Amino acid sequence: MNQDYIKAGKIASLVRNKIKKKNLIGLSVYEICEKVEHEIMYQGGRCAFPVNVSINDVAAHYTAEPEDQKIIADKDLVKIDLGVQINGYIADTATTISCDYNDDNLVEITENALKNAMLIIEPGIKSNNISKIIEETITQSGYKPIVNLSGHSLDKYTIHAGKSLPNIWSAEYFLLSSGDVYACEPFVTTEYGSGLVKEGNIKNIFALVSRKKTKDDELDEFIEYIWNKFNMLPFSLRWIHEQWNKKKSKELLDKLIKKKSIHAYPILLESNNQKVAQAEHTFIPIDNGVNIITN
Repeated sequence: MNQDYIKAGKIASLVRNKIKKKNLIGLSVYEICEKVEHEIMYQGGRCAFPVNVSINDVAAHYTAEPEDQKIIADKDLVKIDLGVQINGYIADTATTISCDYNDDNLVEITENALKNAMLIIEPGIKSNNISKIIEETITQSGYKPIVNLSGHSLDKYTIHAGKSLPNIWSAEYFLLSSGDVYACEPFVTTEYGSGLVKEGNIKNIFALVSRKKTKDDELDEFIEYIWNKFNMLPFSLRWIHEQWNKKKSKELLDKLIKKKSIHAYPILLESNNQKVAQAEHTFIPIDNGVNIITN
């Protein structure tokens, strides 16, 4: 088994557990992102993507802007999704922190769905058996899974490597292979939720998708800077605005998005504006069961 995955998983688990113990109320999203990302680097890892701090009905893909002033309030439900990479090998994990005891049960059911899924992992299992367990755990508790979000396979420098692990049963499936790497991540909303997410207007996570020359020296220099620093992994404005000032960074990003050289990830919102919880582990099926590297 690749030891870089194991090391990345240990760091991801340690950092997730440390932030989970903190009282987030009164902290800014910027402080949380910076704290988590610095801890990843302090522990010897590199960030596989900007830490997501998604609040309430924002299910995913929110990270802090430079000098972000958004503050965690005492009624918020906060999802923290982090990734660690060692030489391109990624461990992806997430947890939900409830600032209001009324959301504790939603968080617990989400964690139970992940735990129950992990109990049945073995090489050769059908992917839709995992999805079925997730869906049943959630719906039998009176909540709703997010239908259009799913777990995924991982590969070197690739967070979404082509295979999906849906959070509801589907007739389509694949067989999980020994030694392959996957992330399982149930997203759960309340009984009043639609069970669907939609794209929001905010886009503050980006990824390079093409190194094709643009015939613009400044843009080409920017592309090479992104490639050398992040490969094809996602990045945020916070990570580049010191090298390229905020105004110039935004200008270059906008141009490259229009040229389809860079992809911008929109935040994902629960369609009925209901709160969403998330839990996630990265795991590797092995001969005698499963190695949950972010456990």
